[in-house]
Formats: sequence, C-alpha cells, structure tokens
Amino acid sequence: MMDLFQEKRIAPMLIAENVPSFADPEWLYELKWDGERCVAYLDPGEGTELRNKRNMKMLPKVPELSNLHHQVKKRCILDGELLCIVNGKPDFETIQRRSLMSNPFKIEMESRRFPACFVAFDCLYYDGRDITKIPLTERKKYLDRIAESERLAVSKVFDYHQAKRLFSLAREQGLEGMVAKRKESLYYQGKRTKDWLKIKNLQDDDFVVCGWIPKQNHMTSIVLGQYRQGRLVYKGHVTLGVGGEAFAAIKKQKIISHPPMEVPEGHENENARWLKPELVCVVQYMYKTEKGSMRQPVFKGLRRDKLAEDCVESD
Repeated sequence: MMDLFQEKRIAPMLIAENVPSFADPEWLYELKWDGERCVAYLDPGEGTELRNKRNMKMLPKVPELSNLHHQVKKRCILDGELLCIVNGKPDFETIQRRSLMSNPFKIEMESRRFPACFVAFDCLYYDGRDITKIPLTERKKYLDRIAESERLAVSKVFDYHQAKRLFSLAREQGLEGMVAKRKESLYYQGKRTKDWLKIKNLQDDDFVVCGWIPKQNHMTSIVLGQYRQGRLVYKGHVTLGVGGEAFAAIKKQKIISHPPMEVPEGHENENARWLKPELVCVVQYMYKTEKGSMRQPVFKGLRRDKLAEDCVESD
C-alpha cells in the first residue's frame, strides 16, 4: 500500500468563514498569504513536486522552485502558499497570471521578473510518517527542520498576546489579514472546519464566471454565479479590475446561446455573452449589503485550483 508521499493526492484542509479578530490562548495566529494554495512534496534525494488544490502539477509554471528539496534532510510533505512578491508584498494577480501561462519562454521571463516563492505553514508527512493526526503545535515543530532560503520560507507563528498587533500590522501594510488556528487541531484533508478561521481586512469570495458584457469606454463586466443547493444562482456583475490575461482567457471560452442560470431582466444582461459555467474567479469587496450585494467589488483574477461546483454561496 502506497503512503501519502507516493500517492501525491493530498487535498488541502480548508479555512472556514471570515470572523472578527479575537485573541485566545488556545489559538495561534499567522499572516494570511495572498497567493495560491499548494502542496510541496520534497525528497532530498529525488527532487521537488508542487501540486495545487486540484492536484495539478505546478512546477512547469514556477521552474525556479525546482530545487526546494535541497532545503530539507528528510522526505516531507508541506502545505503552504505559492507567492509572487511585488513591491514587497504578495500579489495574487501576478501568481495567478503565472498559473495561466503555458509558453516556456514567457514563463522563464516572468520568473526572472517576479520570481515565485513557497511559504510553508504546515507539515503533513515527515521521514516516512503520516503526521496529519497529531496536533498542529506538534506538526509545526517539523517545520523547524527546514533550511529557509529566498525561495522557501516558513510562516511565522504568533500567540494570542500578539494577535491584535499582528492584525493591525497587516492592515497598516495593506496585507490580506491573518489566519487563526486552534493549537490542538488535527489535519483533515479536504475538510472545512472551524479549527482554522480567516480574519481579513478585505473580504473576497470565489464565483463562477457565467458570462461577460461589453460596455462603453472599453469596459467589460463579468457575470457572476454561485451554487445554492446544487443549483447555479445569479450573483451580479463585477467591472473594476477586469482585463489583462485573465479576461483574455475568459474570452477564449465557447459562447453558449442562453444564460446558465436565471438572470434578472435588464439591458445589460441582454447584451451578455453567456459561457458554460467552468471558470472560477476571485472578487474582493469591502462588505455585503443586507440584500447580499457586494460593495466596491474588484475582479482579482481567475483561479485554476477550484472547481466551479465548489463555489457555494455563504450564509
């Protein structure tokens, strides 16, 4: 029977809903990294393998990370975030643009311009042993055995005394926020539990790309949807931020003759180019109104590590 390392099919544990900041001695706190979730399989004698949440191989997209295995002494599996740093901060648009690339020459050029890095925040396997069923604080000790480099870092942990200051610092620096994790939490593959919580400055959500609408002044709106009890429902539009390679990828999708869901009547929707609901995008916003509409939504890009049917509306 193959072990976790041989199978290479880790489904990352998921973070639960966004909550107000809090400080509790039973929890630990980390920065929330604005990148793409990724699992690193590192074998000091064999090499590096990186896979996203959909288990797609990512190393062809980030070849500059092919030597991460040199930073460990034992075979291990690390859960973490794939990042590109722009102007001193993680930049989601840059890493998602890289994940859409397929041309090796363009990837090489981009890797020189904005080299990727991997930030590890959990260890799931070490030296032949599955450690997902030991407490988080014990798993964290295995991360201390990693030799950090400019391409591989370990996420720093803060206790409840530092939680308030950490959140304030994240807000001051324009970072996404922080994550709170219960110290005794075990690692449940593919599960979303309340042992890991988001505490964010800005909120975001994932939506199905259901179509696009050409507008005046070379503007474009993306029609959004999410699933409710297995049925796709309309979630409005987003216009700010739409463009670049992400929108080019959307325009390449085959146009269908009718909307993939019920949509309100209106002039804008009548002009929509409807798409098969396959692509997933991230939209950032300030808050939601009582009716559920997003205030100041901004299109942040596509994500290839999530299936459309996994975009389920929040309560």
